[in-house]
Amino acid sequence: MSVARHLAQGARRALRRTFPGLALRARRRLPGQFQDRSHTQPDRYPWLFEFAKSRLGDSDRLRILSFGCSTGDEVFTLRRYFPGAAIVGIDVDPGNIAVCQDRARSEGAQNLTLAVAATTEHERAETFDAIFCLGVLCLGDLTALGFERSDPHFTFDEFERTVTDLARCLKPGGLLLFHSTNFRFGDTRVAEAFDVAFEADPSQLGTAVIFDRGNRLMPGERYPAAAFRKHAGETPAT
Repeated sequence: MSVARHLAQGARRALRRTFPGLALRARRRLPGQFQDRSHTQPDRYPWLFEFAKSRLGDSDRLRILSFGCSTGDEVFTLRRYFPGAAIVGIDVDPGNIAVCQDRARSEGAQNLTLAVAATTEHERAETFDAIFCLGVLCLGDLTALGFERSDPHFTFDEFERTVTDLARCLKPGGLLLFHSTNFRFGDTRVAEAFDVAFEADPSQLGTAVIFDRGNRLMPGERYPAAAFRKHAGETPAT
């Protein structure tokens, strides 16, 4: 790395530490986008995928949604765990979906649908057996820059609207799975229609800080609930 580049990076880091609010607002996010980093990797949460497989089996009738699928590692990981399932991957970033589609064509992937979308508002109600929302409903800088409030960058109301619509798309008895969120699913009204199905070991939890319903930091809070089962025959609260 050149001296000039090293100094420039140091200056940017210092600016972020001194003016975190300005640094976060300066990041370019697409409308409806929460997480602004596309980092991903294959089989990133094997313990969670294994749990889902143990509960769902591998029927060719399964329909699974990867919400915020990034460049596709999660989608193709899910294909290995659920080879007979119909899998849908959506992401707010057209560039990410283009990468997914190229990979799907090169691998001859079957029964796979990929689309650009920021929300699930166009998905039918009660259509998925499982919805994975992993490393999506968080902003990395809220943790990295030590914010004590999440608003106006990301609010509990936005989180609740998003997960409520995910719940709408889930079949009764289906699984809603989260990892690394800035808010607790259990604090939402729609959580009343779910039971906790799986709690992660502390070593499996992400580093994202957690905020309460009023967007205030909850120092030291850890939230192990990672999978929720929708009650059979019950319409979630809105």
